[in-house]
This record gives sequence, structure tokens and C-alpha cells, in this order.
Amino acid sequence: MGSAPSTVETSGTASGMVHSLQELRRSASLATKVFVQRDYSDGTTCQFQTKFPPELESRIERQLFEETVKTLNGFYAEAEKIGGSSYLEGCLACATAYFIFLCMETHYEKVLKKISKYIQEQNEKIYAPRGLLLTDPLERGMRVIEISIYEDRCSSGSSSSGSSSSSSGGGGGGAGGR
Repeated sequence: MGSAPSTVETSGTASGMVHSLQELRRSASLATKVFVQRDYSDGTTCQFQTKFPPELESRIERQLFEETVKTLNGFYAEAEKIGGSSYLEGCLACATAYFIFLCMETHYEKVLKKISKYIQEQNEKIYAPRGLLLTDPLERGMRVIEISIYEDRCSSGSSSSGSSSSSSGGGGGGAGGR
């Protein structure tokens, strides 16, 4: 029942699809958020789990999601890579009492900008048309990739009243458990 409208949306070009991130935020309401956690299986290097969240099942193809996360993991590996330029940056920083960083970007900062640009492109091309929005992990302290799920405002009216009643019922359930 939920997948039928999405096939209708993807067939329309100008009128049925959300074209920009601003339009998505204006024409839809936030339904829920999904968090992709960090993967610490290889140590503390910055990488995220590629496990597909079940909440996205009817929204995006598994392959597209995994490709996005793998690309982000590759960018973070590139940012943390130690090479000759990183060593030179460190030496120049020490020699200039770190004043060099007032007039130049580090390799890490350059890659973070590349990541932000990639996330924006992914949002515009892949995620926003499907009612999803990726949040840059830098905005969440590099702990999670946050994916916001949006719904049309006309269909969210009944779900928002249901969620407010369930949240008050949830409080009563917690008190009964004591």
C-alpha cells in the first residue's frame, strides 16, 4: 500500500517529484529519523555501519544506501590517511606556532568539505525525491549518519495525533512498570 504512491511519483518529472531540499522541508512534515551508527569493528577510525535500516525498506533501494555509506567511509579513510602532506602540515604548524592554519586548510578540512558537498549532492539527486534527508555526520559529532524521513503534510495529520496520544500512553506505561 505504501509502495504504490512512490511508483506514481517517480514516473512524473516536474509535478510529482520533490525538486529541492527547501521544497522538501516546506511541503512535507518530519515523520521520523533513522540513525546509522559508527562501526568500531576495525578500531576507532571513522566509519559507519552499512547495515540497511528496515525503516527505509519502502523508501530507497538497499544498493543505493550501501553505496552512499561506503563512499562516505572511503572519504573518512582518505581524511585520516597519514602521508607526506600531513607530515609537512604538522612540521609547518610547529614551526609557525600553528599560525599557518590561519591562511591554509588542512588535508582533513579539505576532505570534510568534499564530504559535505557529496552529501548535498546525494540529498538533491537521490534522497530528497524519496522523501529522505541525510544530515552530515559532522553536525552530529561524527557519531551517526542521521536520515530524516518526511511525509506529505496531508497524510501526516492523522499520524501526528496518533503519536501524541501514544506518547502520553507511554508515560503511563512507564509509571505502571514501577
